[in-house]
Amino acid sequence: MHERIREFVLAALAEMNYDVSEVTGDTDLGPAGLDLESLALADLSVQVEDEFGVKFDLDEMESTALMTLDQFTADVARRVAAAPSASGSLA
Repeated sequence: MHERIREFVLAALAEMNYDVSEVTGDTDLGPAGLDLESLALADLSVQVEDEFGVKFDLDEMESTALMTLDQFTADVARRVAAAPSASGSLA
């Protein structure tokens, strides 16, 4: 599951015109790494919500910006596992 989420996030970032060629699991999503702006973080969150059936609150955007790619992937995987009904597309 982690790998699928990670691949989805990287593909989404690439579509948003971010250079992900040097991105590792330790790359920060915020200013210290990819430098995603709040609009980009919101866009990414919506795409992840749509793909994996999880929800992010608006007040979580700030903490998301402080996460590394691996931390964000783990957070999404935790949310997916905790979701009341897992979507069939996750198999």
